Amino acid sequence: MSDEKPSTIAEAWRLSTPYWRSEEKLRAWVLLGAVIALNLGNVYIDVRINQWNNAFFNAIQNHDAAEFFKQLGIFGLLAGAAIVISVYALYLNQMLQIGWRRWLTRRYVDRWLADRAYFRLQLQGQDTDNPDQRIADDLRLFTDYVMSLSLGLLTSVVSLVSFLFILWGLSGPAEIPLFGWTTLHVPAYLVWCAVAYAALGTWLTVKIGRPLVPLNFAQQRFEADFRFSLVRLRENAESVAFYRGEAPEADVFHRRFGRLFDNFWKLMVRRKHLNWFTSGYAQAAVIFPYLVAAPRYFAGQIQMGGLMQIGDAFISVQNSLSFIVNSYADIAAWQAVTERLATFEARMRTIAAEIGAPQQIV
Repeated sequence: MSDEKPSTIAEAWRLSTPYWRSEEKLRAWVLLGAVIALNLGNVYIDVRINQWNNAFFNAIQNHDAAEFFKQLGIFGLLAGAAIVISVYALYLNQMLQIGWRRWLTRRYVDRWLADRAYFRLQLQGQDTDNPDQRIADDLRLFTDYVMSLSLGLLTSVVSLVSFLFILWGLSGPAEIPLFGWTTLHVPAYLVWCAVAYAALGTWLTVKIGRPLVPLNFAQQRFEADFRFSLVRLRENAESVAFYRGEAPEADVFHRRFGRLFDNFWKLMVRRKHLNWFTSGYAQAAVIFPYLVAAPRYFAGQIQMGGLMQIGDAFISVQNSLSFIVNSYADIAAWQAVTERLATFEARMRTIAAEIGAPQQIV
């Protein structure tokens, strides 16, 4: 039997699939289908607004007042549809999340209480610290991150395909001289610029943000330890007061909060480094498409509407390719939450197996 640790994706899949095969699967799949359809509808609205940019700014450049007001009316319809779709996409997403969390919470509570697993966990070390926190907080975060990240990835892929076709048709070729020897012909050069820009940004983001995963894992534990010590004092208030144990309890509080504080400080520093990069990356992405498309505009090959449409399409492609860059902090937190739930469930499975195994009579 291999001792290789399963990947985070494999663990998340194992933790997720029971709900989608449960007695609530019909409702879950219907809600998921509706949420996916609404998110794809948002992508369609984005594509239509991209096409609207061309007509609207060309009307401004041509001083065409009738076309200008016509395009304003079209924008109002598109904006209204986008608002309705966004509101119901979020509403149904949250409905699905709370149903999923309810089902998981019942399942984990039942397994935690079965065969006195709560007591056996307390006797068998600290690899599954604070099971109450894992049930109360980690299940909430797990469903939230799985839905937001999976839908974000799906939307990014569909948006990428849609806007790549638009950008490919608008960007035109580029002729790049190679040291005076020859000229390199690059078709649809803006597409390759977007791919290169996003690939570099993704690589640097992963490199800078990788330490966030263990730091998030530790922060969840230290927060739970500190909260548990406060609850423990409240539950044992009479004994502490009788023995005048305030000073030792205060030492425990300060020591546990000190660990929490030190780890949070490390998280702050690492997030600051990541935010420096991602903020600069996002700001540069605003001007970068116009910079690379400007030669075609000044050469008279495209109008202002085409330039604005290229800029909007380029940003959409770059954002889709930069999914990891934009979501890395959430991905790191999701990895930590998944690992905590996976270790908790593994310990409960082990306890159940030990109880069910034949016992040697001494």
